[in-house]
Amino acid sequence: MSSAPMTLDTTGRELYAQADLLRAGGPAVPVRLPGGLTAWSVSRGDVVKRLLVHPDISKDARKSWPGYRPGAHPWLTAWVDVVSMFTSDGEDHQRLKKLVGGAFTARRIEAMRPAVEAIVADLLDGLAAVQPGRPVDLRAAFSYQVPTRVICDLFGVPDDQRPEMLRVIDAVLDTDVTLEQAEETRYGLFAAMNALLAVKRARPGDDMTSVLLAAREEGGDRLSEDELVSTLILMIGAGSETAVSLIDHAVHAMLTHPDQFARVHADPARWDDVIEETLRLHSPVMHLPLHYAAADIDLGEGVTLRKGDLLLVAYGAHGRDPEIHERRERFDIDRADKQHLAFGHGIHYCLGAPLARLEARVALPALFARFPDLRCAAEPERRPSFIGNDFLMFPVVVR
Repeated sequence: MSSAPMTLDTTGRELYAQADLLRAGGPAVPVRLPGGLTAWSVSRGDVVKRLLVHPDISKDARKSWPGYRPGAHPWLTAWVDVVSMFTSDGEDHQRLKKLVGGAFTARRIEAMRPAVEAIVADLLDGLAAVQPGRPVDLRAAFSYQVPTRVICDLFGVPDDQRPEMLRVIDAVLDTDVTLEQAEETRYGLFAAMNALLAVKRARPGDDMTSVLLAAREEGGDRLSEDELVSTLILMIGAGSETAVSLIDHAVHAMLTHPDQFARVHADPARWDDVIEETLRLHSPVMHLPLHYAAADIDLGEGVTLRKGDLLLVAYGAHGRDPEIHERRERFDIDRADKQHLAFGHGIHYCLGAPLARLEARVALPALFARFPDLRCAAEPERRPSFIGNDFLMFPVVVR
């Protein structure tokens, strides 16, 4: 890498501004990651889409990261050290996706609509009990609760295991942490998943953890222990955090764009436009660790990826790319082109995307129907992360 790497802001406060700087710097720009790692940031929409389907771009550190040692960088554990379809290529990816895909069919997800509606209704009753005029953290009381309760029910997580499970899943996204904190999260992550598997082995149920334990391909192939734990980390993490961010940002957009909220209020079918425009402008994931160059790749403008180089793909930068979207920073449900990469692109497109959209489609209209005069109490506090794009707190007044 020829130029000096830019140090990524780990606090999340410069998330959008830094993505613009990286995009302007070239088709790929060297960045410094926690732990002394250096990677190429790929932030231009056209380059991102090209590389995500490129035959010489890998997701498998075991095969494509020279000198890779599992656990050497604890903050990367959930993104790199796991053995799931998220971190596999080719036949390995197809095998794991086939074994897991049966647990996330369109029929299974649509069948969850009544359960999502019941969870939302229960949470709205809780919000209604808040003393009038007293600020409440909408993220903690609603946005976070909807997807996490859905995913924990879906995977059969026992009530007494949920607080620790969700604590470590939430901590995975924070990048402004010490080495000791990252190591503690790494340990807790595996411990939480193993505790869940132990319960489901002893008492299988009608849940996706039990489905994964029983899943077999023709010929008897099934998920290994590492693959089971890794798949739970992927599914429970991605299956909750993405939708939390989507709901948070969509609510904030409606509260800060009353003219557009009025159009949605008049035509509830337009909640779909709110969801897609939110995903475009405020992608739940900005930078996703990691991809690897499996061969030299010339990107033009004097930039060549070398075999073994690390890549940090900025999925969230695509929706804000001025080469793709006019008035890119404006939230506009009427824009014709709302394309985004919030759920990825190519073979690693997120299996849980329909579930996240379903949760938002149920939660958002129900919230505003119950509380049409909801308002912000203060500016939301941003999460300390260059990976996840969400709030830590979202103070509102419910009326």
